[in-house]
Amino acid sequence: MKNHSISLFSLLAISAVALSSCSDSFLQEKKNYDNVNVDIYNFYEGCNSRVSDIYSWCLPDVGSNANWKYNCTGNADDQSKSTEEFSGFSVFVHPDNELTVMSGNNVPDYFHNQSNNIQASVWGRIRNINDAILGIEGGSLPQEQKDMFLGQVYFFRAWCYYQLVKWYGGVPIMTTVEEPIEGTQYPRNSARECIEFILSDLEKSATMLEASTAHGGWRSSEDWGRITTGTALALKGRVLLLWASPLFNRTGDESRWTTAYSQMSADLAKIQQCGYGLYDQTSGPNAASFAALFAQTSSPEAVFQTCYNTIQSGDTQKNSNWERSIRPKNASGSGLNPSAMIVDMFPMADGRRPASCATYTKLPASDYVYNPNYPFLDRDPRFYRTFAFPGVRWAYNGDATLADPNNPLYNKGADYELWNYVWYNNADDRDNIESSNTYGAENLLANVKGMYVRKRSDDADVNGSPLYSWAASTTVSGFTYSAAPYIEIRYAEVLLNLAEAAAGAGQMGEAVELLRQIRRRVGYTGDCGLDASLTGDKAACLSAVLYERQIELAYEGKRFDDLRRWLLFDGGANFAEVKGAPSTWTLSGWGGNTCAYLGFTPLNGQRRENLEFRVSEETVKQGLGGTTINDDPLVFELNDQEISRPAAIDLRYDITEQCKALKDFYAEFLVRKTKKGDGYTSDHMEQYIHFFAKYYFLGLPQAAMASDQGLQQTIGWEDYNQAGANGTFDPLAN
Repeated sequence: MKNHSISLFSLLAISAVALSSCSDSFLQEKKNYDNVNVDIYNFYEGCNSRVSDIYSWCLPDVGSNANWKYNCTGNADDQSKSTEEFSGFSVFVHPDNELTVMSGNNVPDYFHNQSNNIQASVWGRIRNINDAILGIEGGSLPQEQKDMFLGQVYFFRAWCYYQLVKWYGGVPIMTTVEEPIEGTQYPRNSARECIEFILSDLEKSATMLEASTAHGGWRSSEDWGRITTGTALALKGRVLLLWASPLFNRTGDESRWTTAYSQMSADLAKIQQCGYGLYDQTSGPNAASFAALFAQTSSPEAVFQTCYNTIQSGDTQKNSNWERSIRPKNASGSGLNPSAMIVDMFPMADGRRPASCATYTKLPASDYVYNPNYPFLDRDPRFYRTFAFPGVRWAYNGDATLADPNNPLYNKGADYELWNYVWYNNADDRDNIESSNTYGAENLLANVKGMYVRKRSDDADVNGSPLYSWAASTTVSGFTYSAAPYIEIRYAEVLLNLAEAAAGAGQMGEAVELLRQIRRRVGYTGDCGLDASLTGDKAACLSAVLYERQIELAYEGKRFDDLRRWLLFDGGANFAEVKGAPSTWTLSGWGGNTCAYLGFTPLNGQRRENLEFRVSEETVKQGLGGTTINDDPLVFELNDQEISRPAAIDLRYDITEQCKALKDFYAEFLVRKTKKGDGYTSDHMEQYIHFFAKYYFLGLPQAAMASDQGLQQTIGWEDYNQAGANGTFDPLAN
């Protein structure tokens, strides 16, 4: 064991005591510093309440940006804005603002957070879990009931450690509830020890929950959303995949892949025994089932989820704001704007990449010709359920005119059409990529987005009983509270994880078949657009899996982790730039560069722009108009010519002819404009993505190091306790 150690719990607990009581006998009065009497563990309801509290502090939250407590859930936060999904430099990819520990741009703190509030501390959560484990184990409940509770709590300890290890490699392993004794210190364990610890907890969880959940899931509908054997095994697969990936596996050790593949293959049947599978229960074209699965309170695809409700106040209130965040402003939302990069990367209707997509070059290009001026033509069915664009139907239930009488009524949302084309007030703005003086149709005006994220929408055309409530008054109107769950691990991801492990283990035929299972759900047939050559080319097969992950899991908070674990910002070519990095950090597997190996264009050195469709200056008043809803130049032009817009694309029906009609409309009246995405310098020079190699493993924040004089810093980052000297902890050392 290393001598360097940390006193996280001692300082956290001492601070909590100081804030909570001035009594010297406080520690004797309360053995549990979360004010829980140990007698509760002798009663079923007491244990159940304690475990429910663990859920409340550990479940993902769709309404929060990624931070010390919550993982990325698809919002435009620092993690998603480091991927192809959104533009705009986040802290991780800004080329001019390198992250540091001691000064300047502080490294994000996913390790420590607050030291004076156990419940607002990374380690406070783990301490709370350890307290529950010891309390339940020491209680007097029958062993069957203990196992049911312990299985859930062990899962959450593994979940908390997984969130730490994927960032820091090695962290202290804590299994006891420590007394608040100043000076107590604990070593930073190796990544291997941490991975083994996480896997052990997940195996315990899976075994303990078998009796309760491995025969179709929990018996009572009231338990829907609780952890099951399948949940634990699904997270186990994700952890095995992380350990096999180049982030931790620089030599390309195939034994890690074969271990992952064999264990995940064996676990799949148990996951299915818990009632999980692909959701494919909605009739209709254009990936209707794929769209509908996100608006189900009990989908078989939801292996690990956070449940929500529409209760408006009180301790049981837990609402999702996703629907409100993605809907356009004229439908009482705010809107999320996807980058042009991901729009242009999506597969074509034959399941293959557009020829213009310079990424995934080991995969064959589509036979369809992609025209970026009409991005809705001939695309993968999931394209239409992931994005919304000018001229597409996106129904809802509610009257947006109550919020603003200028909003379009569209039969109280039941026939809502999105027409988010734009115009400008003057030619200089119209022709300037950096101009934000845009005005959108149908009262979107300055709140317009060039395109919209539609993914995970509770679409009225696929779900006749929406899970959201609608506030309808003269003071408040629009999407408010939604009970649509957030799914952290979908069954589709379970299949994708297994497919990746299979490809890495040389079982490419099985990997391809798993990808076909996923594609059949959205309407593909035959070979599902997956070339037969994939079964004989490991690199191409892995590339196909990563492409499928990017499409299937778009805007679900998974892409940044995939980019990091595969070193796709630079292919792993720049570890020599990390101060003090040992030779073992150099990538010797994967041909020495994961991007070259996969045929993936590194994100470093690229830009992500946005796009919009503006009124054409050639056919409509130079593409110019005023600044109000009454100044839409296209409306005037259409009225003058006594023609009208085509019907918006209706995804309930075959869209082939609909897309042709919309294409003709675009060709005559609209022009695609590139809009500023990533940053420019003060003299209007383009800036490019730069993810520094040291970011693959984050440094510990200054606040954590200040609380412990023995805390060892990660290599490549300043050691606060050593006057800024280079860190010495090697996340890859055994």
